[in-house]
Amino acid sequence: MERRRDPVERAEERTGDGSVDLYDVSTWEPRSIGDLVAYTLYNAVSYGFRALVLLIAIAITLVLLVSPAAVVLEDPFVALFFGLSIVPAGLLAAYIWYADITTSEPLWLLVVTFLLAVLFATFAALVNSYSRALLGISGVLFFYLIVGPIEETVKLLAVQVFAYRNDSFNAVIDGAVYGAVAGLGFAAIENALYISRVIGEANPETNIFVTASGIATVRALAGPGHVIYSAIAGYYLGLAKFNRDYAGPIVLKGLLVAAFVHGTYNVTVGIVPGIVTDLLPIGYGIAFVGYVVLYDLAIGYYLYRKIDRYRRTYQSVTSHIDGDSRPELTEFEPPQR
Repeated sequence: MERRRDPVERAEERTGDGSVDLYDVSTWEPRSIGDLVAYTLYNAVSYGFRALVLLIAIAITLVLLVSPAAVVLEDPFVALFFGLSIVPAGLLAAYIWYADITTSEPLWLLVVTFLLAVLFATFAALVNSYSRALLGISGVLFFYLIVGPIEETVKLLAVQVFAYRNDSFNAVIDGAVYGAVAGLGFAAIENALYISRVIGEANPETNIFVTASGIATVRALAGPGHVIYSAIAGYYLGLAKFNRDYAGPIVLKGLLVAAFVHGTYNVTVGIVPGIVTDLLPIGYGIAFVGYVVLYDLAIGYYLYRKIDRYRRTYQSVTSHIDGDSRPELTEFEPPQR
């Protein structure tokens, strides 16, 4: 969006030759000592605050990772289950990355987004843990008012604080890509914490392979949901970047949709499989897996339609442009896949 200008600057641009110095009248840049002091202090506070938040997130993450690290040190084989538990989510994130028809996102930026999601997930863990006791919220309200909104917000922040500001984030669909990667990072640390906790609380006589494989399977089913929900919110973040006048409402809509489907999953996953087993002659395990898969497919289809519509529209508006004139497209880069 074009920078807004004061009437003085607009008039000078129309009638003048650019020789009038508008500094401190209608334009500004750091020139004087006072300017430089203010400019330096602002940047120091701004970057200092971000660094402080990042350090706090790192500290909390390290504390939370003590349990998974202890489990792995005791039995390194468990680390395999940590990795296997995010394979389905990783494959889904890879598909969304491949669906980006505009440009390939740089690997280093994807890695940074993944790591930021891992760090910021710890904030969600703390809020989820203490809000139930402090606010007295439980049951359905807890999932809709706390878990869904908080977890989707921290995943979106993992995209917004860095990738969103990078020049490589140059298309709406990029928001879905980075959102998916943030969901993968969130799922990775959440799975590690869940698996290590279950193993730590298990009876010493219990077969650790059976325990780890069981909880890893459950967490593998939960992972794709995180990718789908945050990819939806990320898509709207991308839409907001190119519609600055309505950026706030657009981002909020994405968060509301993601938080709602997230909360709905958490509320229904403990209820629907039991109802299914009462109505049909199948075991709880099959009903549970079937419901999770069907729910992810339904919400995933919502995301797929958005991505597919973007792809088809992009192909339509660029199909008549030859290679020499493609650089004239300001909103998109030429496809590289």
